[in-house]
Amino acid sequence: MTQQILLIEDDARLAEMVRDYLGESDFAVTIAATGAEGLALQRQRGFDAVLLDLMLPDTDGLEVCRTIRAGDGVPILMLTAKGEPMDRIVGLELGADDYLPKPFEPRELLARLRAILRRGRSEERSDILRFGSLEIDPQAMEARIGGRVCALTPHQFKLLHIMAGSAGRVLSRDYIMNALKGEDLAAFDRSIDVHVSRIRAEIEEDPNRPRRLITVRGAGYVFARSQD
Repeated sequence: MTQQILLIEDDARLAEMVRDYLGESDFAVTIAATGAEGLALQRQRGFDAVLLDLMLPDTDGLEVCRTIRAGDGVPILMLTAKGEPMDRIVGLELGADDYLPKPFEPRELLARLRAILRRGRSEERSDILRFGSLEIDPQAMEARIGGRVCALTPHQFKLLHIMAGSAGRVLSRDYIMNALKGEDLAAFDRSIDVHVSRIRAEIEEDPNRPRRLITVRGAGYVFARSQD
């Protein structure tokens, strides 16, 4: 599904470059050259995210951010040519989700846009399990560390989800196998231990010294409640 992005930017060449680049990744970008035009468009149409230049010809981008945030939870990514850290701090305090200094690489803009859209969707849902920087998303069947998607097979994700759903509890291998009933258990014929090792390789900073998924000798595994 094409996502609708509002770009409030008075640099016409930059705005067209951003529109064309994001268009290649299935984003539809509407350009507003002034803060007033951008606010009017956001009120009339609503967008999935706003890219907001900090320096606009008619008003301060920080004021535009404040006005949008007063009545709308749309994700906001500020674009700023200013080097003063205070401008960025104030913008974040006013409710911007992220900022990107100019000049920027289009690929970084795309990555940051996707990240704030993903966070926005996550915050609207209550089924996502969060443990510090680790998010376990059952609808997407994804585990993410700081926004990076972990490379897990569907069976490994389900195994992780089962253990995280009982965080703080020691789960025996028999319990885990029973919880996986209805799945293709042939996928686990190399033992749960092998799959746990592969999960650790994705979610642990040091798989040899796990802090998230811990072995309890002679009993099974416990997924730690407190991790970061």
